[in-house]
Order: sequence, then C-alpha cells, then structure tokens
Amino acid sequence: MANQKIVVVGAGYAGVSATKFLAKKLKKNDVDITLIDRHSYHTMMTELHEVAGGRVEPSAIQYDLQHLFSRKKNVQLVTDTVTGIDKENKVVTTKEGSYAFDHLILGMGGEPNDFGTPGVKEHGFTLWSFEDSLKIREHIETIVAKAAIEPDAELRKAMLTFVVCGSGFTGIEMVGELIDWKERLAKDYKLDPSEISLAVVEAMPTILNMLTRNDAAKAERYLEKKNVQVLKNSPIVEVSADHIKLKDGTEMPTHTLIWTAGVKATSDAADFGLEAARGQRLVANEYMQAKGYEDKNIYIIGDQVFYEEFPNTPTPQIVQAAEQTGHTAAASIVADIKGGEKHKFKGNYQGFMVSIGSKWGVANLFNMIHLSGFMAIVMKHIVNLKYFFDIRSGYLMFQYIMHEFFHIKDDRNVTRGHSSRYGNVLWSVPLRVFYGFVWLVESMKKVVGDGSYFKPSTWFGEGSWFTGSSVFPWAWSYPVPGAEVTSAASGAADAATAASGAADVATAASGAASTATDVVASVPHFGLSYAYGEEPMAVFDSAPNWFNNLMGWMMPNYDVAMFFQKFMVFFEIALALALIAGLFTWLANATTIVLVITFCLSGMFYWVNIWFIPVAFALMNGSGRAVGLDRWVIPWLQRTLGKWWYGSEKARYGES
Repeated sequence: MANQKIVVVGAGYAGVSATKFLAKKLKKNDVDITLIDRHSYHTMMTELHEVAGGRVEPSAIQYDLQHLFSRKKNVQLVTDTVTGIDKENKVVTTKEGSYAFDHLILGMGGEPNDFGTPGVKEHGFTLWSFEDSLKIREHIETIVAKAAIEPDAELRKAMLTFVVCGSGFTGIEMVGELIDWKERLAKDYKLDPSEISLAVVEAMPTILNMLTRNDAAKAERYLEKKNVQVLKNSPIVEVSADHIKLKDGTEMPTHTLIWTAGVKATSDAADFGLEAARGQRLVANEYMQAKGYEDKNIYIIGDQVFYEEFPNTPTPQIVQAAEQTGHTAAASIVADIKGGEKHKFKGNYQGFMVSIGSKWGVANLFNMIHLSGFMAIVMKHIVNLKYFFDIRSGYLMFQYIMHEFFHIKDDRNVTRGHSSRYGNVLWSVPLRVFYGFVWLVESMKKVVGDGSYFKPSTWFGEGSWFTGSSVFPWAWSYPVPGAEVTSAASGAADAATAASGAADVATAASGAASTATDVVASVPHFGLSYAYGEEPMAVFDSAPNWFNNLMGWMMPNYDVAMFFQKFMVFFEIALALALIAGLFTWLANATTIVLVITFCLSGMFYWVNIWFIPVAFALMNGSGRAVGLDRWVIPWLQRTLGKWWYGSEKARYGES
C-alpha cells in the first residue's frame, strides 16, 4: 500500500504548527509530509516591527526551516511557489513541479489590505513580511541621512515626519519602535531628536480595539507622553510621495507612510476555485475543511481561513488563532488516517499583548489580568518563549534569548540594557587565569599531601586525599577496611600511653589557663576576608539532614566514598586547567558554582572564600573568547554539531 501523502502549503505559524503535529503523531505510520513555502525560512511575524525599527538584526526573526524539521524524517521541505490546485485529481502545482496529495492543508497566510486607497501601493510601506521590514528599515535610515543635510526647513520637517496608518497591534508596535529608535537616529545623523515627528492615523474613533478601553487608554496616554500625535476618526483617502490626505481635507507632509490598516487573505489563492468570503478569506467548516470540498480532504488554516466561531465573527487573524486552526486541521487528518473522531475548532484566546517599544507595553490576560509597563513586556517575552517550547526548538529559543536580552544596543530591551553583552571581555582574562590557578593550587594540595611539590614520588601519600579515611563529613562513620586489626594491635600501646599519661596530669593542670585562652581565640569569626589570628567561620557548621541523606544514598560505603574523593581531585584539576586555558569557560564556571554550593552544604567551605561564586558568575560572560581556546573551539563545535544535527543549510529544499 502506497504511503499517504500530506501536503502543507505555507510555513507560517499555522503551517509550522500543523506540520509539527502531523510529524509527531504520524511518525509510526506510512505517511509522507511535504511542506511547501516560497521561502526557506519561517518568519516570526509578531516581531517584524523590531527589524523595521532597527532594534534587532534581520536574522533575529528569520528561522531556518531545516532547523525546525531536520530531525523529522517524514517531512520533506520544498522551497517553491504554489501556482494552482487540481482539486479533482488531487495535485498541487508549483512553478518548479507538482505534488500529489491525499490530504492538503492551505496556510498561505494573508497580505496587507489597502482598501483601494489611491497611492498606497506606489508610495506607502506595508509591514507584513520579512522583506517589508527590511525596506522600512533601509528607507528610514536613508531618509534621515538625507534630511540631516537638507537646508530647506519645511522639506526637512516633512522628511523627518513618520506616519503609521492603523492603530492595531502592528501599527502601535511599529510606532513604539520608532519612539525608541529616534534618539539613536538623531545622534547618528547629528540631529535634535525633537526634529523627528511621529504620528498614528486611525479611521476608527478608538485605538487598539482588541483590548479593553481602559488598557487602550493607558497605551494612548503613553503615546502622548512620548510626543506621538494620535489622530482618530481620520481615514486616509490619498497617499502621495511627499504627503497624505485625510478625509477632512487635511494634508500631512511626510515622506514615510507605514500602512498597517488591515489584512486580507493572500491573493495567490484567488484562482484556486475555493469559496471565498470577505477579505478573500477561504470558507471552511468547524474541522477547517474547505467548503464544498470536504470529500477531497482540503483544509484551510491561519489568516487564510474564514470560519465563523460566532455569527458574523470569523476567527481573528492573530497568532493564537493561526496555531489553533493549524492544530485542528492536523488533528482531523490524524483522525482520518489512524481512525477516530475529527477535531472541531474551538478558539481559546488566552490574552492580548502589545509592546510600545522595548520597555513598555499593555497586556490583557484571560480577560482578568491587566498589566502595563515592565510586567507586560516580561509577559510578552514569556509568551514568545512558550512558542519555541511548543514547536520543540530549544535552539531557536536560545537564539531568541540572545537577540532580545544580550545582543542589544542602545539599552533597547526590557532590562534597559543591563543584560546587554557588548563589553570587552579581554579585561576578565587576568581574573580567569588567577581563578584557574586558585583551583589548581587547592586541588594539588589534595594530591601532594605531606609530600613535596618538587618530588612527584612523594605525592599521593600521607595527608593526601588518596590515603586514609574519607574526608567527607557524612562518610566519617564508614569503617575503614582492616581498621579492626590495626585497632587490636595498638590496644596495648594505647593502655601504656594512658598509664604514662597520669604522670602528666599536674602539667596539664598548670597549663589550663593558657589553654582556655587558646580556646577563646579559636572560636570561628564571620568575615569575608581572612583576618590574622582569627578562626574562619564555615558557611554551615554541619551538613543539613536532607543533604546527608542524599550523600548517603550516593556514597553508601567506604569504597564508593573513596572513589568519589579521588575522582573529585582529578575533576578539580581538569576544571582549573580549563579555566586557565579558556576552554568551555561558561560550563567550567557553572560547574564551580555547583561544587562550591556542595562544599558549603557539606560544612567544608568558609565564608572567607565565598567570593568563588560571584567570580564564577562574572567569568560566564564569554571570558574564554579572549586569549582562550573558546575563541576557536566553540565556533568549531557549533559548526560541527549544527551540521550533524540539522544538516547543511540550503536556500532550496527538495526536488525541482
């Protein structure tokens, strides 16, 4: 029996969600899944404004599809453009070939809707694709550079006026990025920031209509505080190269209009012969099956689908709905193949969030929790991180964290730049090398013991961690093998010593006063550096009971305890050498933190040495990249392991 063939068109949020679900649920079935997209990457559409507004580099929102699906053996990736669908013969046609299907999912997404407004296509900028974000970014940098040397004051003012049409999430987030970027643009091109003007133009009487009026009002007040002009009840009726015209006849001089006023289904699907509703969206039933073609197993998902959850209320064109429609279609196909009931769509929208720049936002969670400012931005980051967890991509989650929290300039992140990592790590090299030598000296003491450092033949003897009893406090009760014989043989000597000791009683009594003084002097004193003559205080006098029990389970007898004791010495030496050489410094320092905490809990570590922990944290800043082996080893490992796990990146996938 031939394998079932599933074709998914579109690698947006909906397409990726559907393909991931199908690949997981059908990995033990005879199924071939083909994912077709005109690009070899998945774009994080919710972050387009960050690229357009100069906050992050373009690579921050562009995720290679091979990274997402390289381990899915039942998924074939094809970079191509779909040109038609033969619904009767069940074949998808592309520019370069054709693909037969038993089940088809169409998730080609949407495109900007200019509502036929004259001049938008010719003179406006849309924000609905990776390419759009790059065009806006390049245009803004170019127009500001030109304005900086423009002698005509009126023309310069028009060139430095940036207008966003539409007050939905995309429009407000775009103007938020311009608020943050304005200072940097002015500094780079020697302008006064006040010369750069920002405006939001909205046809409706209110803004951010997905939010409650109270939350939207907070956002509007913030925009006004940042000197953004908010024009409501002001439809744009015409766009020219150097101005826009409003319905009331007002003309606003500007060379930059960013159009975010609406979305419609992609026009590429207009010729597919499927029933469409308003905004060119394709009509589907509760299982996301295309109306009229249920028997052909054709499904519609994402921004492209028109399904009325409630009368006259289609699924919203947002990420949550896209993912959920993708899941619905995929689950229905799984039911067809494996048996069972199809999955009905039921929208579950957990909230809405809008960022206004990198440090301030508004969020409405579960229609109960209302956040604004710092906490709203934190929540948005949490939601984005959850997305990477949902698509099972730890690699992309790590990349997101680096781009959003560490590789940021001009303090444009939620930590206001405190987590940005653009400092020179060269100055941490002396500390790294010193810290490594500290570990090396301390570990070598455990090797040399009472021997001489310059006579290796005396190492590993008395006083070292390789002879005698275990030094671990929880292991003191372990009987040492052979100790019974030694104890019996030495009994007579002990008795003689006890007898002769009686003669020393008077001498001992005469020194009682000085002994008492010594005891007082040996009382441990708290301190973070050693003071001459003081006994340092241990972090813990003795190990907590839970820690004793854990160690007792790990080291149940003397032999195991001694193995761990000897292994620990060599492990510490390896850590010390790694720190000195700058090899795997992040991991090495993280390990030293764990070791120090373990020693603290064991009652074997003093407050005067607690600096080990903050130093280790400080050296986790990539200190091995300067005068260290990490400069070469880590990039090599990333290339080698990346190629092994993901394969080599390619601009095109599959057969032509």
